[in-house]
Amino acid sequence: MNRDRELDCFGEICPIPVLRIKKELQSMKSGDTLKVISDHSCVVESVTDNFKRAKVKIEKEEVINGVWEIFITVL
Repeated sequence: MNRDRELDCFGEICPIPVLRIKKELQSMKSGDTLKVISDHSCVVESVTDNFKRAKVKIEKEEVINGVWEIFITVL
């Protein structure tokens, strides 16, 4: 069963979003997706760097100028 979650990180700078994502991922199962919304480009870079070795798939998109949606799916 796919359970989607959303994490609003507007106005938060690193490392706060990464710490919040780590906490969410602890309770997620394979197939679950976490959508992270951020208005800081450093968050996109930090998420990519911090989770590149984790068993997750990361997709990111700048939906409007300066706002990113990051989708983290547990594999």
